[in-house]
Amino acid sequence: MSSEQTSRIVFPAIVADICCVVLFAAIGRSSHGEDVSPAGVFITAWPFLVGLAIAWIAALAWRAPLRPLRSGVPIWIGTVALGMLVRWATGDGTALAFVIVATVALGVLLVGWRGIGRGVAAIRGRRAALRA
Repeated sequence: MSSEQTSRIVFPAIVADICCVVLFAAIGRSSHGEDVSPAGVFITAWPFLVGLAIAWIAALAWRAPLRPLRSGVPIWIGTVALGMLVRWATGDGTALAFVIVATVALGVLLVGWRGIGRGVAAIRGRRAALRA
């Protein structure tokens, strides 16, 4: 992927990651019968959004935003670890079951969409090569 193509995908990739964290928070709150209004979801999501922002910077994810291993895994691990640290520091729960569920769910979401995106891009590339 050229640097121009990469720069065009950075903003959508950030938005996709934010949506993944918000979706995780909304599903979690809903499954526990908690408030799923934007304010309610934000209460759960904000520590992970902080973790996501720091993980994006630490992983230099803008260099390869669609790469599941290069960007997705560090973003996933950073989001969970830093999100849990922020939750702990602010007195919110970090029960082992929640840590496990958050780790699995955010892994599927943050790494998963990248894997799907890479697969779709590969298929499109093969189709374009066949048409040429």
